[in-house]
Amino acid sequence: MNLSRIVERWAAFQPHKTAVHFRGSDLSYAQLWRRIDQAGIRLGGLGVGRGDRVAYLGYNSPDILVLLFALARIGAMLVPLNFRLAAPEHQAILAHSGAKCLLAEPDFCAHGDTLRAALPGLMLLSLDGAREGWRDWNALQPARPRADSSGTDADPVLMVYTSGTTGKPKGAVHTQSGLLWNAVNSTHYHDLTSADHVLTVLPMFHVGGLCIQTLPALHAGATLTLHPRFDPGAWLADVASRRPTLTLLVPAVMRALVDHPAWKQTDLASLRMAAAGSSTIPDSLIAAFHEHGLTVTQIYGSTETGPVSIYLRAEDARRKAGSAGKAAVHAEVRLVDENDRDVAQGKVGEILVRAPNVMQGYWKDPDNPSFRDGWFRSGDLAFQDEEGYYFVVGRSKDMIISGGENIYPAELENVLADCDQVAEAAVIGLEDAKWGEIAVAAVVRRPGSALDAAGVMALFEGRLARYKHPRRVVFMDALPKNVMGKVQKFELRRAIAAL
Repeated sequence: MNLSRIVERWAAFQPHKTAVHFRGSDLSYAQLWRRIDQAGIRLGGLGVGRGDRVAYLGYNSPDILVLLFALARIGAMLVPLNFRLAAPEHQAILAHSGAKCLLAEPDFCAHGDTLRAALPGLMLLSLDGAREGWRDWNALQPARPRADSSGTDADPVLMVYTSGTTGKPKGAVHTQSGLLWNAVNSTHYHDLTSADHVLTVLPMFHVGGLCIQTLPALHAGATLTLHPRFDPGAWLADVASRRPTLTLLVPAVMRALVDHPAWKQTDLASLRMAAAGSSTIPDSLIAAFHEHGLTVTQIYGSTETGPVSIYLRAEDARRKAGSAGKAAVHAEVRLVDENDRDVAQGKVGEILVRAPNVMQGYWKDPDNPSFRDGWFRSGDLAFQDEEGYYFVVGRSKDMIISGGENIYPAELENVLADCDQVAEAAVIGLEDAKWGEIAVAAVVRRPGSALDAAGVMALFEGRLARYKHPRRVVFMDALPKNVMGKVQKFELRRAIAAL
């Protein structure tokens, strides 16, 4: 089955129902399908065929969804570009992916000259009128009466570049079938139906914003409200006025909402749950949402896993707060030691995932060691409790071995996050002649805070074993992060080692 069929069939079942609400306008399922069909005709006229790559550079809008489904019909691939990257980074991804076309919003057309010089074969298409060096996408005349619909569910349809917390980004290739299976997993996670209304504010250039709720909502025949970018005031206003039932958040977004002046006054009762993931979520932040009556459920996954692979369903959210949940209904999960042996219950091991929604592989990197015997090796560490719930403790490469004992930075970071004088913090390991490694806490203080190193050390007394306590505290103005807002610990180590 072609991925685009989900919109085509819902357009037949409920043509007048709103599929997407964006900037004050509604797009029905029938209108969405017509736009997909027209986009497919335009792409065919440009010579885009099966296996070709087409890049998109812009904020969240219906355009990215239209383009994805139109490319699925052809059997081609969408390469969504992170709008926060610099021009040389966009150029590198376009070159690596071999993109045939780039569709861009006007805010991102400024470096067209640079792209044309570096990639002379790249077609540049503007989503908002013609400009020098760019053709007007909306003015293209169809070269054929019907769109190509030869794509199948086995075809690659999405190439998402990893966020690069450990170095050079890689292109994760997902098939149409993988996205469909991911939607099935998401449906079970959210109990998603056509009666739902999803508010999407996270960027759809990443699998989180695109694949956890957005595409699954269309798969279920639900309604989407899209925000171009996250704005806490706009999120709160739309929750109050449009009454969505589901939304997806990350810790930085959750913090911005809790800190907003309108947080306590906003009625959140329409939301059945807020899914949350991307990185470790402090217990205090989850508690702030639960106190306001909004259930927070956690999800674990990665760019490579589609991403839905482990999740905590709503009925378990308060009882198992802090857990990533159980393996998705169509996923297998193992925890293994350094010799690939399954670890005992309660012991920490690396997360391995095998599922139909896991990526096909990395673009131009068929021998990448992340796959072994059909399992994707995540590099993340977790343990499983006696009821089968997974608790993620961090990255394997971030684990600190001090005096022969394992220290997981996430435990320390949770303690630091509970302090109202700490804006953000991260913990890394540095080499030490006596202990092998020591834990170092990098702390960004809130404005006006007088917190000192002794005060930071005192936070751990009585909460964690002494050997886990940081032996050094470094105060910083900001932590190095990638464009997804994740702390780049390899950069943090480099910065602290240079002090």
